[in-house]
Amino acid sequence: MENKTETLVILSPGFPANEADTSCMPAQQIFVKALKEVCPGLNIIVLAFQYPYTASEYQWHGIKVIAIGGKNKGMLFRFFTWTKAWLTLRKLKKEYQLMGLLSFWFGECAFIGSYFAKTYRLNHYSWVLGQDAKKGNKYLKWIKPKGDSLIALSDFIAKEMKKNYGISTLQVIPVGIDTSLYGPVPSVRDIDILGAGSLIPLKQYDLFIEAIGFIKGFFPDIKAVICGKGPELERLKAMAASQDLEDNMSFPGELPHKEVLALMQRSKIFLHASNYEGFGSVLSEALYAGAHVVSFCKPMDKDYRHHHIVKNNKDMNDRVLAILKYNKRDHDPVLMCSAQQIAKNVISLFVG
Repeated sequence: MENKTETLVILSPGFPANEADTSCMPAQQIFVKALKEVCPGLNIIVLAFQYPYTASEYQWHGIKVIAIGGKNKGMLFRFFTWTKAWLTLRKLKKEYQLMGLLSFWFGECAFIGSYFAKTYRLNHYSWVLGQDAKKGNKYLKWIKPKGDSLIALSDFIAKEMKKNYGISTLQVIPVGIDTSLYGPVPSVRDIDILGAGSLIPLKQYDLFIEAIGFIKGFFPDIKAVICGKGPELERLKAMAASQDLEDNMSFPGELPHKEVLALMQRSKIFLHASNYEGFGSVLSEALYAGAHVVSFCKPMDKDYRHHHIVKNNKDMNDRVLAILKYNKRDHDPVLMCSAQQIAKNVISLFVG
């Protein structure tokens, strides 16, 4: 009997279209690269449902990616995407010895992955990564998964799953960071406050701008940056202008991942005003960059140096001001978890 190559298949809504596409799901691509690093003999195949928008097969850092090209279309076209994903998985099962399936988010990927795994008696884990733990996730209602098939991104997500669905997740495994992506630490931190992420209402960047307006009363030359793209961009720019912050704030748009990390290394504070966050890789990235992080969300039960948890807008403004006023603050890097360790934790579920 012919020996088949042992293979792990990762199901994801999207994946970088090429190696230069570093802004697409940076936390997930760092994880996949780390997985290849810690398991060099393991064959990894990524099945991307929606993005890239063109159906294709290509190599990404030595890893095979199969893009279905669903383009986020709904109705019958989505059913076609699911059918194509199922047929692709069947083809892969014939060609390789599948050690299991790993789905990013509990959405359509977990839906297809769980039923395929049940049909062919394969190991399948779904990584619950954020808003998929909120109430109203139809896929969780359809599948009713057992907790031993789920990985929670954080202690917070594990609690959300228990509260909203009565499910106790098997594991809590956060995303890790790739410390090799950081450059030399600049001698001067010339950005006072940095924000980064999708410019959507959930992230509450209007509170970020209000905080800059408040801080300007004490530091007239305060310098703040919000990098990212999204539907809120023009409204946020207009809001900054209306508060006379045009000389204090800049919006460079979406930047390559390494450039965002470089901005973090130049920043005194990373301000994260989101009202919901599963873990937020930007939090761990900013901490390792030496920035003090201020956020409403506390993803892990453990406390970390330089991570300041605030309860409301006033508390946030006061804490940011206090950090900036404190001349003896340090900017030592704080490592929450490395990508390599996270990769080892995940692969142990399949080989243990």
